[in-house]
Amino acid sequence: MKSRFKFSLTCLTLLGALGGSTISAAAGVDELGKTLTPLGAEKAGNAEKTIPAWDGGYTAVDPNFKKGGKRGDPFASDKPVFSITSKNMDQYADKLSDGVKEMFKRYPDSYRLDIYPTRRTAAAPQWVYDNTLKNAQNAKLVDGGSAGPMPEGAYGGIPFPVPKNGDEAMWNHLLSWRGTSVTMDTRFYLVTADGQHVMTTDGRAIQEMPYYFQEGSAKDFDGDYWMIRLLNVGPPIRAGEQALDRANLNADKSQTHIYLAGQRRVRKVPNACCDTPAPSTAGVMAYDELSVYKGRLNRFNWKLVGKKEVFIPYNTNKFFTAATPEDVLGTRHLNPDALRWELHRVWVVEADLKPGQRHQMAKSRYYLDEDTWQAVLADRWDGSGQLAKMLWALPAVMPDIPATASVSSGFYDFTSGTWFVLDLFTGQQSQWGLVDRFKKSDFSPAVMAGQGVR
Repeated sequence: MKSRFKFSLTCLTLLGALGGSTISAAAGVDELGKTLTPLGAEKAGNAEKTIPAWDGGYTAVDPNFKKGGKRGDPFASDKPVFSITSKNMDQYADKLSDGVKEMFKRYPDSYRLDIYPTRRTAAAPQWVYDNTLKNAQNAKLVDGGSAGPMPEGAYGGIPFPVPKNGDEAMWNHLLSWRGTSVTMDTRFYLVTADGQHVMTTDGRAIQEMPYYFQEGSAKDFDGDYWMIRLLNVGPPIRAGEQALDRANLNADKSQTHIYLAGQRRVRKVPNACCDTPAPSTAGVMAYDELSVYKGRLNRFNWKLVGKKEVFIPYNTNKFFTAATPEDVLGTRHLNPDALRWELHRVWVVEADLKPGQRHQMAKSRYYLDEDTWQAVLADRWDGSGQLAKMLWALPAVMPDIPATASVSSGFYDFTSGTWFVLDLFTGQQSQWGLVDRFKKSDFSPAVMAGQGVR
């Protein structure tokens, strides 16, 4: 079967990224809400009509949905248009990431992408759109010294909806819209090279993005844009452990604390960034691999390569409606039957390690969904130039927010053969429960100590 999809670079490919540009950054800002969506994506579909036009996203809330409850799959009746396997992957090679191609090579008999009709479900409240327009006019990237580049004058929306470089695009990912205050009952799983499922975390978490407090402004914002506190209730060996992260626009002001039940003490993590193992994942995942990418930008040179059409996981509510973790966890990879892949335009950003800097991964390539700005896929190469990891995230549509947000994420390790799932909500009563504003003290080391009883 011949591919029905044709590779296309968009008219927004920026000067210096792929050698030319047909729309300047200023003109692009003027097009927000016109030829561009309010968050900066191309509103039009592609010429082949395999990517539809954006028509406002998906905001129809299921009348049976209860706040804080379990969301269903609004597209459960959709059927795959076709499937990509190891036998026909070459026909679609220009729309597959290197990591996906490697998965086909390693697991030719089991790995599969079921390609569904593309649905551009991304949406946000009007006030997020309004703030994004203000950011496009006022925000700028400033030198944060050892903290790396950071946005200034941005608040409550995508900071750089028409990005001029890779740093701006990655800040769009870090500050993407996912709601404001949420609770999560979640589990983390490590799958060993021989296919054993090892639950590393059974956690209860609260999360908040003060950057998206509706009544706030860039003028009075203190820079703490993302906060999370996780309490482990299992497995038994880790029960009672806690982790607290507060991410600041100035990464030097970001803070991470942990509570170890055996020590009955709260400790500040001295180097909570980059390739340091994250305690909340039992040391399995590095800090800058959480949610595909998290943290400071100072160790890499970030290049905005351009935009292209790529098959990515999308609208993966089917994954979260499965009954048990065993329904979605395979032995070598996630169960293909539980996943939904679609063709979307993505921004491609490459990260190369700066001279004099140290990191286990010398080069990475990130794929940012144009509609949400969230990184959905990434490939990482080690110092010897070998493809070492594939990172992934599973965006789900949540019309009650409204948003299409990456919820579960993880990696495939091509060196060890292990893989990891962060935030698995399958089988839980809720996935991403919206709640009222938390108290500021809920994200303090003091409250960790107060609740630190095993």
